[in-house]
Amino acid sequence: MHRIRKGFCLVPNPFNARQVSRISLLPDKVDAFVFWSKNPEPMLKFLGELDSRGFIYYFQYTLNDYPQDFEPSIPNVNRRLDTFKAFSNRLGPEKMVWRYDPIIISPATDYSFHTSTFERLAYALRGLTRRVIISIIDLYHKTSKRMDNLTNSNDTRGMAMLRNAPEMLELLSHIADTARAAGMRPFSCAEEFNYSNLGIPAGSCIDCKLINDIGGRSSAKKDRGQRADCRCVVSRDIGVYDTCVHGCLYCYSTRNWGLARQRYSEHDPETSMLTER
Repeated sequence: MHRIRKGFCLVPNPFNARQVSRISLLPDKVDAFVFWSKNPEPMLKFLGELDSRGFIYYFQYTLNDYPQDFEPSIPNVNRRLDTFKAFSNRLGPEKMVWRYDPIIISPATDYSFHTSTFERLAYALRGLTRRVIISIIDLYHKTSKRMDNLTNSNDTRGMAMLRNAPEMLELLSHIADTARAAGMRPFSCAEEFNYSNLGIPAGSCIDCKLINDIGGRSSAKKDRGQRADCRCVVSRDIGVYDTCVHGCLYCYSTRNWGLARQRYSEHDPETSMLTER
């Protein structure tokens, strides 16, 4: 919010910290904001200011209910459901996108876990959102190691992660049916397989149609900087790796928790960049 009031922010290149971009945050330069969060509660008090400044925005709200070992530092699920409701009541369901991702199949979170959890959350969010985005975990070296340590496994990649396994297809079909019954349209996120036949078409998280529908401005030009299967339109990410302290084991954007905690503790909201280290 300090950067919005100043009208710009500085963002380092994640692969070359000495290369810094200046991003305008003036209302006439911002087509729309897309906020991603597991816990957007601190933003609630600023929505009126965003509106008064003329910004168009919506939220991608990641909400699942994994065991605490998977997500050790986020509020409990009931509080996060209350937060979702508060935002939806304030903004309307069109501006609240539920993310049920990533789907992790493990001894502690098997297919039946996801069947019951998705169903419970979907009906708790009925009327509060119009769409849900799902994705299956992508296992990078760092996340695989963390998950292996948690599950006492030496091969997380072998833990039934196959995207076209019969059990996975059955789960996704159930998710699609449940979502529609709860008044939501399900979409997939950057998946290599086409699940349209299950009722889950490929979606885009930064969605030009949604942006235009809520009053923003967006072209339909695909963002070349994203993965081949990503359908998001061109955008600028003003986040920075290794700044989140939620501690989720499957997170790819926090590679070093010690560094993240240090950056978080040293952060000065008055500065132009999230972190200068």
